[in-house]
Amino acid sequence: MQTAVLFWDVDTQVDFMHADGKLYVPDAEAIIPNLKRLTDYAHAHGIRIVASADDHVSGHRELSPGPDFRETFPEHCMRGTPGQAKIPETRLREPLLVQPDPEDPAMLADRVRAHPGDILFNKHWFDVFTNSNVEPVLTVLTPQNIVLYGVAQDVCDRYAVDGLRTRHPAIRLSVVRDAMRPIDPAAGERLLRQWSDEGVRIVETNDVVVGGCWAA
Repeated sequence: MQTAVLFWDVDTQVDFMHADGKLYVPDAEAIIPNLKRLTDYAHAHGIRIVASADDHVSGHRELSPGPDFRETFPEHCMRGTPGQAKIPETRLREPLLVQPDPEDPAMLADRVRAHPGDILFNKHWFDVFTNSNVEPVLTVLTPQNIVLYGVAQDVCDRYAVDGLRTRHPAIRLSVVRDAMRPIDPAAGERLLRQWSDEGVRIVETNDVVVGGCWAA
């Protein structure tokens, strides 16, 4: 089932997006209006949103009482807590929850084909592709274009962008600059330059919701 465009929402969860969250990404609250515009646009235009979400329990390798804020972080997005939830502005429509444990590919493909709503990939580490079911789902959806946004630009966004570029170079990938925030602003700017040099399109929210940038 070839898909013209998917929107890819990275980790827009309370603990990251709100200043009182357990691992607030600096200035993330400022992009919430743009995240809402993107979500509303997708739902109004029949565009499926694929989202990722941290889903942690004690003992996950990303969590540490002495974090280095590169490979390890304090506890955040703990399963069942308010901080693990997505913010209301990016609430998914009838999400199909896909957990990291491997599923039978044929049965998963049938579930995806039969599902009319959005898709949510839970993950236990930064990289969404550590959820072993991401690849089978992408194989079913075969998107031509992906529009990616969310947080944190220099951690989970980076893993998602690099994973998509490496594994699916034929997909036309756009990242929404004003719907992302990095932990380290300098690293965020370096990534934008790097991605642009590598053929990723750097766009703004208006380019998506007004200009339909993926079709240009």
